[in-house]
Amino acid sequence: MNPIFADAPTTIFETMSRLAMQHDAINLGQGFPDDPGPEDVRAKGAAALLSGWNQYPPMMGIPELRQAVATHYKRFHKLDLDWQSEVMITSGATEALADSLMAVLQPGDEVVLFQPMYDAYLPLVKRAGGVPKFVTLRPPHWRIDEAALDAAFSPKTKAVIFNNPLNPTASVFPREDLELLGRYLVKHNAIAICDEVWEHVLFDGLEHQPLIALPGLRERCIKIGSAGKIFSLTGWKVGFVCAAPSIMKVLAKAHQYVTFTTPPNLQAAVAYGLGKDDAYFTGMRQDLQTARDRFAKGLTEAGLTVLPSQATYFLNVDLSPVLKKAGSNDVDDAAFCLKMVEQAKVAAIPVSAFYAEDHVKSVIRFCFAKTYDKLDGAVERIAAHIKRG
Repeated sequence: MNPIFADAPTTIFETMSRLAMQHDAINLGQGFPDDPGPEDVRAKGAAALLSGWNQYPPMMGIPELRQAVATHYKRFHKLDLDWQSEVMITSGATEALADSLMAVLQPGDEVVLFQPMYDAYLPLVKRAGGVPKFVTLRPPHWRIDEAALDAAFSPKTKAVIFNNPLNPTASVFPREDLELLGRYLVKHNAIAICDEVWEHVLFDGLEHQPLIALPGLRERCIKIGSAGKIFSLTGWKVGFVCAAPSIMKVLAKAHQYVTFTTPPNLQAAVAYGLGKDDAYFTGMRQDLQTARDRFAKGLTEAGLTVLPSQATYFLNVDLSPVLKKAGSNDVDDAAFCLKMVEQAKVAAIPVSAFYAEDHVKSVIRFCFAKTYDKLDGAVERIAAHIKRG
C-alpha cells in the first residue's frame, strides 16, 4: 500500500469528534457552521435537481457558473478574468489543490508550505512527487519572515501553497507580506497555489487582497475559492479555480482525470448565489463577527488569552498564561484538549496538529460558527474547568 496514506495518522478532527461524541461534549473542533445556509440558494439547488439537467455537465463547469465566478471576482476584487479560458469548477477546493499540484509538479520539485497548515496540503504534495519545505509562522501575529523564506526557497522551488486568510490561525496577511512573497515567486520562477476559500469571511472591515491581483503575479498564481465557505454549505463541495490560460490548460487535464465534473444542480445554485446583493455578504460577516465577539468576551472573562481573529470561523487561545499560572511549565495543547474534552466536555483542536515539524504547542482552536447556546454553554464549562485547575 502507498505509505503516504497507509502510514498517515488518524486526523485530529476525527479523533476530537469521536471523543466529543463519547463524552457528550460540545464540539467546537471541526469547522462547520450550525447555520443551514441561505434558503434561497438551497431552493435553487433543489429546483435545479428536480427540473434541470442531471447528466454530465461540461468538464470545465457549466457556463452559467464560470461566468458568475468571473463576474463575482470583478465585482469584489477588480479582477478581469476570461471565464472561458481562466475559470474552472471543481468538486471542492481540496480537489482544486490536488489538480493544481498534479499539474504543476514533477517528481523532486520543492514546494514551500507555511505552517500551521490545512492538513491535506502535505500528503497531496508528497503524492504529487513534491518535496516539502516549511516556513514556520508563530503567534500572536503569524507574520512571514524574510529569513525563513530565504531558508525555504531554492533553485528547486517550483510552487508555494499560500492560504490567505489562514486556517487555523484566523489571521490575514497584510499587503507587505504579499509583496514580499511575490518577490520570491518572481526571483525563483515559482507558482503560488492560493487557497483563498475564506476570502469572504473577514471581519472588522478588512478586505481580501488576492495574490493574483498584485502587479507581476497574474501569470504566477492559481486562485482557489469555495462556495462552501461563502454560503456556509460545506457539504456541497463546489470549488472555483482561476489561472492564466497557459496554466489552466494543464489544470483542466488534471481535473478531467480526477472528478471530471461537479453536480450540475449545485453549480446552478452557486451561480445564483454569487450574484446575491451586497447585503448578504455583509450580513454573513456581521453575524459571524457578533458570534466571534460574544465567544471571545466569554473566554476572556474565563481567564483565557484570546488571540486576534481577523477571519474564518475560528478563534484561537494562547494557553501559556493559564498553564503557567497553574504552576505548569509544560505547555502542551494536545494534552490540554484531551483533558478539556474529557473533564469539561468541550472539544477544541490543538494547533500543533497543523504543523509537520518545529511545532507550536501553546495554542488551541475553537470554531465559533455555532449557536449562541452552544457557545455560552462551552464558555460556562471551560470557566468551571479552569477554576478547578
